[in-house]
Amino acid sequence: MTDNPHETRPADTTSRKGWLAAGGVLGALLASACCIAPLVLLMLGISGAWIATLTALEPYKPIFAVIALGFIAAGFWQVYFRKAKACAPGSYCARPLSMRITKTALWAALALVLSALTIDWWAPLFY
Repeated sequence: MTDNPHETRPADTTSRKGWLAAGGVLGALLASACCIAPLVLLMLGISGAWIATLTALEPYKPIFAVIALGFIAAGFWQVYFRKAKACAPGSYCARPLSMRITKTALWAALALVLSALTIDWWAPLFY
């Protein structure tokens, strides 16, 4: 424990990175639910009237995209630009796998949000 109340512990920073990455992934899934999910399901041969109900989320796509991009931006800032504090040896944050998972989740969420925002340009290629 540190004497400075404003200083964060390494475990708090790692937890924050994970939560920001999870928020970015969840927001990306919500932003793409109206457009990319029906396209992927149709390409896989799955059809049904219930797929059309996913397009009802279209008006909310910009809201979900802004929320997702906010989480993703905060996650990238935490991972790439914030100075990392030393982790305790043997802790989860000391393992390179934890950072690799967080970075992969952030990049995947960014790709998903960008594909959801640009679907009007590339989706006609698949129809």
